[in-house]
Amino acid sequence: MKKLKYLNHYPPSVQQQVHTLIDSNKLDKYLLKKYPSAHSYKNDKALFSYVQDIKNEYMKKTAPLSKAVYDGKINVIHNALGTHHFVSRVQGAKLKAKNEIKVASMFKNTPEEFLQMIVVHELAHFKEKEHNKAFYKLCEHMFCDYHQVEFDVRLYLTHMDLNGKIEQWSK
Repeated sequence: MKKLKYLNHYPPSVQQQVHTLIDSNKLDKYLLKKYPSAHSYKNDKALFSYVQDIKNEYMKKTAPLSKAVYDGKINVIHNALGTHHFVSRVQGAKLKAKNEIKVASMFKNTPEEFLQMIVVHELAHFKEKEHNKAFYKLCEHMFCDYHQVEFDVRLYLTHMDLNGKIEQWSK
């Protein structure tokens, strides 16, 4: 049985179910049935607007978002799905902070739920720096299906490792 690097910490019973989907060539069908279409936020401007809307709804009191872009190098360099940056600089007598989010370009052609999970995760880091209980509670507050979609993103990444794209989303 091949090791599933994105699902290592899940129980063996869950991993076995995933292996069954893989062995029967149905992992992509499972994902397509659950998430039939890709989102429409294909460029950096649309992504920034999408992230800003989520931030404004759930995190009004945090520092403003200065940038949200797709980045083709994230998966290779950072081994991550998205990154967040806090850039602080002195401006006169004040310390100004800029918040930036970068999302891996591989998520340009995926379901909106996948993008939302990544955006919510990175926005939560603006308030909670560590992956602790408060961090995940904030993620769930912003996106009630956070944990299920995170698992499904892990399934998607597993499929990508094994087979490449899911054609219906690659338009």
